[in-house]
Amino acid sequence: MSASSLFRRVETGSGCDEMFAPDGSVRSTYAALHDALAGLGPEEFRARSESLAHSYLDQGITFDYAGEERPFPIDAIPRVIAADEWSGVSRGVAQRVRALEHFLDDLYTDQRVIADGVIPVELVSSSSSLVEVMRGYRPPNGVRIHISGIDLVRDGDGEFRVLEDNVRTPSGVSYVLSNRRAMAQTFPELFAHRPVRRVGEYPGRLLSALQAAAPDTAGEEPTVVVLTPGRYNSAYFEHSLLARTMGIDLVEADDLVARNERIYMRTTAGLRRVDVIYKRTDDDFLDPEVFRPDSVLGVPGLVRAILAGNVVVSNALGNGIGDDKLTYTYVPALIRYYLGQDPILPNVDTWRLEEPDSLVEVLDRLDELVVKPVDGSGGKGIVIGPAATREELDALRERLLTDPRGWIAQPVVQLSTIPTLVDEGPEARHVDLRPFALNSGDEVWVLPGGLTRVALPRGEMIVNSSRGGGSKDTWVLAAARAAAAVPGSGRAPDGTVAPPDERIEDPLDEDYDGFDDLPEERTELPAQQPDPVTSAIPMLDHDDLDDAEEGDHDAQSDR
Repeated sequence: MSASSLFRRVETGSGCDEMFAPDGSVRSTYAALHDALAGLGPEEFRARSESLAHSYLDQGITFDYAGEERPFPIDAIPRVIAADEWSGVSRGVAQRVRALEHFLDDLYTDQRVIADGVIPVELVSSSSSLVEVMRGYRPPNGVRIHISGIDLVRDGDGEFRVLEDNVRTPSGVSYVLSNRRAMAQTFPELFAHRPVRRVGEYPGRLLSALQAAAPDTAGEEPTVVVLTPGRYNSAYFEHSLLARTMGIDLVEADDLVARNERIYMRTTAGLRRVDVIYKRTDDDFLDPEVFRPDSVLGVPGLVRAILAGNVVVSNALGNGIGDDKLTYTYVPALIRYYLGQDPILPNVDTWRLEEPDSLVEVLDRLDELVVKPVDGSGGKGIVIGPAATREELDALRERLLTDPRGWIAQPVVQLSTIPTLVDEGPEARHVDLRPFALNSGDEVWVLPGGLTRVALPRGEMIVNSSRGGGSKDTWVLAAARAAAAVPGSGRAPDGTVAPPDERIEDPLDEDYDGFDDLPEERTELPAQQPDPVTSAIPMLDHDDLDDAEEGDHDAQSDR
């Protein structure tokens, strides 16, 4: 098959496609992948793609679409990001997380950022995400944002820009891990052409960051648990996958109890102290003593235990103001204020509608702009002006005049595209990127890959699954260098190997599993094994994944 036969339907010339240049030539970053895929031919490629889709269906990796559980679409054409470009992305994401850490600490303690005029007091006083009971609280190791997801888009000039910050409970990393494993199993030979950095170390890194957040345990290994709302939650698959790969207990609220301002887990051997809770439940449901009294998903007394310094909840309660879309507009100023640096990653240009002049301009240009609620998620409430009807714009105008603080506006960003398999063959579809970062207190580590979300309907600009979107495996190429073969280094066919701190995928290795240090495969057992939880919430094995449910696939505006 010729190289053009597989990609013949991909239109070129716009300049925003990541695989093809405007003149139709293949960009160097994608050259090896393009040739390898084209060499398979359309029939073999589609057959493998169908096998890839069936692997997700067999594992129960689904999402809720219009009230129906569907297998989550994974596209077989990976996204490829060059090593030098990823270096800038990684540094920019880490910079942003550090600035938001400073901001949240300051906001809940001294509020110097307000006194110095960097942000207006109204940003805080008008926010519904500030948790007053957490004022004055500082976590044991100072970290409030243990896990973050920073959403990026590549604009028409090819520059990555930050679309929004997610520092409450960012989801989707299970797709990063599952996508890579499925691609390695279905297209193992593709990884032989370029050194692709591994993503399987994420669970181990996450566990280390959570353990580092623990209060003083007098030399004992901290007990860490994942708190889930339950198996009917749309993101339950992610909760169970992360708990299993970290080798820790997955618990529900009924498995935890507060005693003397400490949190304990019920086990068959009695109560066991819990030191760190990785929550996958919204703040409003975590403690009925403080938040919603009707919540059955929380633990009465949890906030008292947090404030007493006896348990850490990740991410910290009250982080919501950090990913308020109005706060987002001030992050470049926060980077300069707290870090004394210029932002590495720019924001998308944004109007604050609480500013009278901005409101007037936006109202005059509603049919040209994208308008978003500051606390929206899942793409809900977004109005894309050029695609809206007159009636929709008139209704939006009334909402903006009534509550300008509740909205921001942005220009329509011409998102980059990547060839994506649809019924007729690969065609260009719009994508975004969510890199995930972990903060241990000593460093902010950015997972080399992240979640690429793709809008499958033609022309669609919102990539979340509730609008029919899917995902791609994201390949970050290692900064290859010429070297002699090193055992375990992942030497590429061209005679290069990745630097020693950049582990690369090698699906052709007989011992390759996709995850690093799966608990069931460790040669040495941890010093203290977790006791079984009395409610018998199962820890899923590979054969049990078809019983799990997945979802909560955040979009351009998700948390």
